[in-house]
Amino acid sequence: MSSAARVDFYFDYLSPYAYFAALRLPELCARHGAELVYRPVLFAGLLNHWGQLGPAEIPAKALYTFRDAARWAALEGWPFRAPRFHPFVPLTALRLSLRSVAADEQARVVEALFRHGWGDGGDLGDAEALGAALDRAGLDAAPLLERARTEAAKAALRTETDAAIARGVFGIPTMVTSGELLWGYDRLPHLELILDGRDPLAGRDLAPLASSGRAADRRSGLLLRKPGG
Repeated sequence: MSSAARVDFYFDYLSPYAYFAALRLPELCARHGAELVYRPVLFAGLLNHWGQLGPAEIPAKALYTFRDAARWAALEGWPFRAPRFHPFVPLTALRLSLRSVAADEQARVVEALFRHGWGDGGDLGDAEALGAALDRAGLDAAPLLERARTEAAKAALRTETDAAIARGVFGIPTMVTSGELLWGYDRLPHLELILDGRDPLAGRDLAPLASSGRAADRRSGLLLRKPGG
């Protein structure tokens, strides 16, 4: 694959699947000669824009997600424990993870915070706990936290989130490469196919396979088209 290949990784620390993707993507991208670009985004902003509920807001889905994630971790042999509180406010963690805040240490910051939260069960919403996790990882937390508190960092996170929405990102984790958007940790095999130049959809016109349009609207309860009409 060309050295110009790039994978944009959209994530929020609220998702255990984003944790799994963060563990796998560095090696996967290195193996395919692709640049990995970390793009922290506010999941709540995506949900609000697209009119969705998060998994944690649906009790049955929250329970399923936790068990499913625990099973994935057990199969992969990865440390797994839910953060101390969930859901939590991820703003400080996300701002710490911005390129403009973390600079050349961005990948190390992201790895340290994911492992702190989803590996060790730490608090991902508390600035002091986040700083301690960064220090334990050999990073200098004080200047990172100082930069994360600035108005520039707040604006940068909003910009990243807005740009993700404009690109069609609706969930986390999402990987975008070569114009293809892939949602979910379980889509990493598809990402590999694309990076290998073996995407089965490459050059294919999907229009003949698509539906003709909507026939019902669940929210309004309206039938937009009569059956058989």
